[in-house]
Amino acid sequence: MERRPARGHRNIPHTADVRIEAWAPDREGCVAEAVTALVETFVDTAGAVADGEAGFRVPPGADADLLVGVLDEVIFRLDTADELPLETEVLAAEDGGLAVRWRTTGTDAVELVGAVPKAVSLHELRFAAEPDGWRCAVTLDV
Repeated sequence: MERRPARGHRNIPHTADVRIEAWAPDREGCVAEAVTALVETFVDTAGAVADGEAGFRVPPGADADLLVGVLDEVIFRLDTADELPLETEVLAAEDGGLAVRWRTTGTDAVELVGAVPKAVSLHELRFAAEPDGWRCAVTLDV
């Protein structure tokens, strides 16, 4: 049986779109790993240096809705501000939502290596606690 690290992410082959998986000991860490996985599907961040910071909150909701809210924000900021997160910190907010803090860079500082995601698909979306931590699987429309 293959042992995976306590925290990580990967891309999964998918016919027409891009599918990512992420895992971590806690819900917030899993969301942060999913952000990194999303970004790595279409850019090479090696050598990129964060030159900005951004923060936002996702309102309370079901766990899957919180995950989608954060990933949607990545795509929104990519489209509207040419900005990408290089480092992600996710904390549970007192109201049941999430507080997200990013260290960011501009899209001109990274190399495009794949299709840019246009949306997060709700089809076959998974996000749940498992015996060894939290795990998510998400399909990205490209």
